[in-house]
Amino acid sequence: MNRTANRSASALRLSPLTAVIRQIFPITAVCLAGLSNGAFAADAQTGAGDTNGAAASVLPAVKVQGAREQLPGDLAPAHAGGQTASGAQIGVLGQQKLIDVPFSVTSYTSKLIQDQQAHTIADVVANDPAVRTALGYGTIAETYIIRGFEVYSDDVALNGMYGLTPRQMVGTGAIERVDIFKGATAFVNGAAPGGSGVGGDINIQTKVADDKPLTRVTVEGSASGEIGTRVDVGRRFGSNDQFGIRVNQTVEGGDAAIQNEVDHSQQTAVSLDYRGDKLRLYADFLYQKEHQAQNRPVVFESGTVLPATPSASYNYAQPWAYYQTEDTIGMLRGEYDITRNWTFYAGVGSRHTSENSTTSSIYDFNGAGTAYAFPSIHKENAISAQVGVRGKFDTGPVSHQFNAGWQINRVAGYNAYGFSSGFSTSLYDTPRVAQPTAPATGNFADPGLTSVALMRSFVVSDTLGLFNDRVLFTIGARHQDLLQNGYAYGTEVQNAAYSDSATTPIVGLVYKIQPNLSVYANRAESLVEGGTAPTTAANSGAVIAPFRAKQYEAGVKYDANHYGAALAIYQIRQQVAYTNAVTNIYGADGIQQHRGVEFSMYGEPLKGVRLIGGVSYINAKLEDTAGGATDGNRPIGVPAWSVNANVEYDVPQLAGLTLMGRALWTSTQYLDQANTLQVPSWTRFDVGARYETKVAGHDTSFKVMVTNLANRSYWSSSLGGYLTQAAPRTAWFSVTSDF
Repeated sequence: MNRTANRSASALRLSPLTAVIRQIFPITAVCLAGLSNGAFAADAQTGAGDTNGAAASVLPAVKVQGAREQLPGDLAPAHAGGQTASGAQIGVLGQQKLIDVPFSVTSYTSKLIQDQQAHTIADVVANDPAVRTALGYGTIAETYIIRGFEVYSDDVALNGMYGLTPRQMVGTGAIERVDIFKGATAFVNGAAPGGSGVGGDINIQTKVADDKPLTRVTVEGSASGEIGTRVDVGRRFGSNDQFGIRVNQTVEGGDAAIQNEVDHSQQTAVSLDYRGDKLRLYADFLYQKEHQAQNRPVVFESGTVLPATPSASYNYAQPWAYYQTEDTIGMLRGEYDITRNWTFYAGVGSRHTSENSTTSSIYDFNGAGTAYAFPSIHKENAISAQVGVRGKFDTGPVSHQFNAGWQINRVAGYNAYGFSSGFSTSLYDTPRVAQPTAPATGNFADPGLTSVALMRSFVVSDTLGLFNDRVLFTIGARHQDLLQNGYAYGTEVQNAAYSDSATTPIVGLVYKIQPNLSVYANRAESLVEGGTAPTTAANSGAVIAPFRAKQYEAGVKYDANHYGAALAIYQIRQQVAYTNAVTNIYGADGIQQHRGVEFSMYGEPLKGVRLIGGVSYINAKLEDTAGGATDGNRPIGVPAWSVNANVEYDVPQLAGLTLMGRALWTSTQYLDQANTLQVPSWTRFDVGARYETKVAGHDTSFKVMVTNLANRSYWSSSLGGYLTQAAPRTAWFSVTSDF
């Protein structure tokens, strides 16, 4: 837009009307301020020249751009301070404002990831009181615990689709948002292919090119000896910036904080996108490789005494232990606006995983340890696809947000493993032994097909808005088919087959007392694959129907943009399978019940002071257990209390300096169902600092982050019936510059 009219010098100042608009419509105000300070300012100089009798001159054209229109797939804006966001990607519902949905959701941003030097998802969810982290059995896999139920790392969704994330852990280099959904998820996401997610799920949204060009380079290192580099480059091009590319590259490696452990990781991510008037396309490629040598294993305890934790950095793994995993992922997504209010969407993706490892987990019996060599090869091919439509329409005074979609997910696993005879070991003075021979099951050179899981689902929902959308009533259902085949190791002869289906409904209600204050309630379900009867049961090999978890939840949310809070109360009742002592029939006859209260807060209540934190309480118990032997006991690995407090403070005496502190506390939990082995409560303190300035004209930040400041040694989790030891004190330093 060109402006050549003469203006007086007063045009340099914003008019009162513009000042008001700046408060009400900040984006419009930026445009007006740009006009006032740009073309009008130059014209004012011309006007002054005319007053003095000078000839008018022709000014150069000034291009003025307003804010881009918000599109259906765009990210929700971040709260003040930039650590959390006001919206998230909520499964079939797509991008939604959190205050408008009848669920408990938190979304963490890439700014938080960068400021805290978070390397994996576990580092991000450490900010959330409703989430804790453990390790997978015999692997480097991260397992997330939401509302007391596990979420496996391979059940984390990628851009709203299951089966596509790296299988063991996810690096943060390509992540824009981490969305944590707390509560039953069968409606919004469907059943997770790995069989977890009863109490919630995690979705990661990948980075795409921003409107502003970006070239960011980070050099980092740890006190133990790891070094790394991160490169993040984004550009838009085309006549209307309709094409975008974002490239992220991360390389890290060196000595870990745990003695004798050496880690190496690499991640490459490329995102391409096109945004037209009606059509939006996204293509993502992700490659990730992780290698850990002499990685510290988990510990099993079969005795009557809980073992004391070794020193925080002590490594009781054998020198020949290692774990390597490699993931290659491709994904295509698209959205097309059929009309202004109706959008068609589709997506397809695939993942290939290759893992090989030899672990040496310890089985302790009242202080006497035995370990085994467990070499394994695992390959996995996964494909996921979805298609659907979202639309808005009115019927009289009632508004509607309609959703319908279809999804499919197929995962094929190829495996071979070995298991050696046991050898004596110790948690505290571990002898180094030669790797024992482990007779193979399956073909290590070419592992054969051992499992195929197929999940198909159709989902439909409608959110009805009443009284000018102050009341939002959501009703819907998802019908899901679950099919699973098993194949013998080495021969690929089918030896198990399972097929079933289930429909999981959803009812949700939101009442907006004010635009920034709402109360909500929901009745939802989770769905996971049923168990398989053991060989000792009368129905050996039988696969029982999918386990259902039924949830009732109510809560209140407040979001004032610069700060907010949420409170939720809930009950989740999940089926539990066991073999009946009288009939010897294996079936889903038990119940695991979690009744909980969650409080969380976030934002910048005072200028320069940012908070994230809260508290979670879970009253968990077992019901209808085998013979009633453990009725009323707490489930394994479920602490009653979890508390988080994270504070950032901008030091006013030195512009650009920010100090950070975080505290986590988790109450006692049990290692066994009889509740005889109690894991003590634990506390962790983290500190950090960053200094933002300009170096040679480039925005540059210097950061330090120290986790487990006191270097405390403790068992952080007993979920799964084994012990995970917390990481020792770990310090990371980094320098980031934008070019």
